[in-house]
Amino acid sequence: MTAHTTTTAPLSDAEGEQLLRRILLRIVPFIFVCYVISYLDRTHVGFAAISMNKDLGLTATLFGWAAGLFFFGYFIFEIPSNLLMQRFGARIWIARIMITWGLISVGTAFATGPVSFSIMRFLLGLAEAGFTPGVYLYFTYWLPGKWRAKATATFLLGIPTANIFGSPLSGWLLDMHGILGLKNWQFLLVAEAIPAVLLGIACLFVMVDTPAKARWLSEREKAWLQNKLSSEQASISATHGNTLRGALTNPKVFVLAVINFCCIVGSIGIGIWMPQIIKSLGMENSTVGLVAALPYVLGAVSMTLWARLASGSRHRLPYVVGALALAAISLVAAALIDQPALKIASLALAVAGILSFQATFWAIPSSFLTGRAAAGGLALIVSIGNLGGFVGPFMIGLIKDATQSYSGPFYAVASILALGTCLMLWLGDPARQQEKPDTVSEPATEC
Repeated sequence: MTAHTTTTAPLSDAEGEQLLRRILLRIVPFIFVCYVISYLDRTHVGFAAISMNKDLGLTATLFGWAAGLFFFGYFIFEIPSNLLMQRFGARIWIARIMITWGLISVGTAFATGPVSFSIMRFLLGLAEAGFTPGVYLYFTYWLPGKWRAKATATFLLGIPTANIFGSPLSGWLLDMHGILGLKNWQFLLVAEAIPAVLLGIACLFVMVDTPAKARWLSEREKAWLQNKLSSEQASISATHGNTLRGALTNPKVFVLAVINFCCIVGSIGIGIWMPQIIKSLGMENSTVGLVAALPYVLGAVSMTLWARLASGSRHRLPYVVGALALAAISLVAAALIDQPALKIASLALAVAGILSFQATFWAIPSSFLTGRAAAGGLALIVSIGNLGGFVGPFMIGLIKDATQSYSGPFYAVASILALGTCLMLWLGDPARQQEKPDTVSEPATEC
């Protein structure tokens, strides 16, 4: 009887923390690598454009339009993709996403003009839709509260990591000519797409849908984790509800989606155009790659420190608002400054502000959405937000063609970031608004 009690006794708090740490180290590194590759495939077209635009007959406006169509496809299929992941499981669905986006990214290398390039970008968005919110949803299956925040913060480091390593690689690949009979931009697109297919196949063997299916967890560990997650989800549901309809009719969700839209206008707009902006300062391709990585080195450091400060504070909102405001101010400075080094420094601060915002923003919707509400609500916030990935590149290209300068685009993007800042101040923290003072700190660590 004593032995039976020892076997079935729940984990202690210390054992629970050790278990969650082990889960974090087990599931996050692979997903992180997948995100690095996904973000690289999403934005490396900015480097390809340095020589591709001339070959395909793309003006700045046409390039911005076609590059942004990726996010329109992403928007259309985002919510259905996340709901399908609930049906088929993360292992199969994320594998499907990665394999199809890798193959379509390879196909983009063989576009012959503006129309075919636009079609491939749109199809790439359809293929990749659901990946990011799917990962956020996947984390809710495995990790509670503060551990989900740690997982999300690590996951989001994939954005600067993709640029830190991908930018020099892309610049180097652009100096490769004639390999396999491909032009330099074609070889770049193919070389950086193949890892997505390989990782997609690996998903089938590495990922596990839920803790209940994990062979590397004991029954005692599974029971403790299920109780922990169920208790947290019940608490959130009691306060905010957990139905899909409730999430899709919640005004706060739509305001957060618009705020995310404003951020992504800057994130993707500046990210995709960064290589051409730096190239316009008179640098060689390989140098462009190295310089383009610098803002993301600063961004990786800043978002890590910023997220840590925000998670340790009882008041997360000032960190979310402050990061986006810094990005807007820095872009205005970039528009006013002509000296190349100072202009790049201003752009680096803008990137750092945007990444720091992203590292702290996702704690807010995750703190009052759970169950199907989380699946639909997070997908809605991401999908509407990703329309900013269409608007940003297209707007920059349109204004660039009209003014023959990047100053106008910088002012336009800064205005949209400022709008997002004001909306975040107006909304406040939806979770904090309905909580008692002694429970305020918990949502501040959720993501």
